[in-house]
Amino acid sequence: MSDLEGWQAAWQKAPGQPLTIESVVRPQLADNEILVRNAAVAINPLDWLLQDAAILPWLDYPTVNGSDVAGEVVAVGSKIMRFRPGDRVLGQAVSTTINKPSQGAFQTYTAVFEHMASPIPDALSFVDASVLPLGLGTAACGLYQKEHLGLVHPSTAPLRTDETVLVWGAASSVGCNAIQLAVASGYECVAVASPHHTRMLKELGAIAVFDYRDPAVVDTVSQALQGKLLAGALHATGNLADCVAVISRSEGRRLVAMTLPTNEALPESVVATHINGTSLKDDEIGDMIYCGFLPEALANQSYCPAPLARVVGHGLDALQGALETLKAGVSGEKIVVTLAL
Repeated sequence: MSDLEGWQAAWQKAPGQPLTIESVVRPQLADNEILVRNAAVAINPLDWLLQDAAILPWLDYPTVNGSDVAGEVVAVGSKIMRFRPGDRVLGQAVSTTINKPSQGAFQTYTAVFEHMASPIPDALSFVDASVLPLGLGTAACGLYQKEHLGLVHPSTAPLRTDETVLVWGAASSVGCNAIQLAVASGYECVAVASPHHTRMLKELGAIAVFDYRDPAVVDTVSQALQGKLLAGALHATGNLADCVAVISRSEGRRLVAMTLPTNEALPESVVATHINGTSLKDDEIGDMIYCGFLPEALANQSYCPAPLARVVGHGLDALQGALETLKAGVSGEKIVVTLAL
């Protein structure tokens, strides 16, 4: 590995503390990792949640958080054949799952598992690419893992099915990816979100978008699903009770894959499962998405980075403000910080 100048990280020293920028002692790159010099990193709700409280009992502090990276490969592990230095990539970092700070996004360089990274075309900016990884990975887990919806895998030339997927909270990062993946798998997709995002969600492939704030949303969506066979639902965010009520009235598979666990009582006819958005690193879904589907889909522009990136600053010092911006609330956009490349 060549000398890496200026490797710094935004460390989370302890829950409840702001980020601290400090130098990093270069770790040994594993055989199955690539090292990415980050040009852009995106922010997810998990990031500010982990700053506020120790919600993951296995995670040691100090740590480096962050999941979404895009940049240039500068080194590869000894077993890597798919990438070489100079390649433009996006990657899903999993530091908070494997308790390994070198795999955190909030630093100048990030180690990423080879099968959790995808090349990106020259026409795709690092900023736009950075909005994809965790939202994509979480949606893929919910849609394709056997313990969740177990749908037909996506393709750039999908065969149509006769089933429909319901995506609740569709303007979120997970929701935008769930729509595109479901359509790429041959399913119709019905979305629930703010009507402000209707145009974007229909461009991503939703056949209809319903207002989550409508007092009659359960009746409205249920009526829209009449005569359709439900393949299941993905609940990204929003009112779970309303989502479950719709599912309980629908024909087909009454299963909802959720990004957050719940203690709510559910009808006996509805099954709810909780998605672990990094678990695709341990099964065939990671390879299927990052090595198989995504490179081709990005290259032929059949898959779009969504929601839109909103750059709020440059450099590691901007990450704390980015966390606070996301915590205050955003809609239909992904918060991004750029880094030097």
